[in-house]
Amino acid sequence: MTTIESKQLLQSIFAELAQGNSRPLVDSMADNFCWTVTGTTKWSRTYEGKETVLKELLRPLRSRIVDTVRTTAHRFIAEGDHVVVEARGSNTTKAGLPYNNTYCFVVRLAGGQLREITEYMDTELVTSVLGDPAA
Repeated sequence: MTTIESKQLLQSIFAELAQGNSRPLVDSMADNFCWTVTGTTKWSRTYEGKETVLKELLRPLRSRIVDTVRTTAHRFIAEGDHVVVEARGSNTTKAGLPYNNTYCFVVRLAGGQLREITEYMDTELVTSVLGDPAA
């Protein structure tokens, strides 16, 4: 997969995420996919394996959000097997709180699949609005 193809794949995924459709993201994850949430929140760690990402990160997130999780990308920068995506969420929690975080995702691809995401965001917002993912 070329750098341009990697960037186009992420542009396609985020076009769907902006509409609340996470299926292309999930379908593009390799089985050994890892997602690292930076910081020192209760959400912060490396989730290793696609099933772990789905069960321990995305499911708890979805359980707190009204309707579907929406994230809109604003910039894509690609080099080699990495694509950097700047994005912003547009969400409301079931408790009625806005959860509109700002993100920088560093994505590594190989063989046409997502292999790793490192997520940088406002960790204070995560703590104050989303609380503990185990709760």
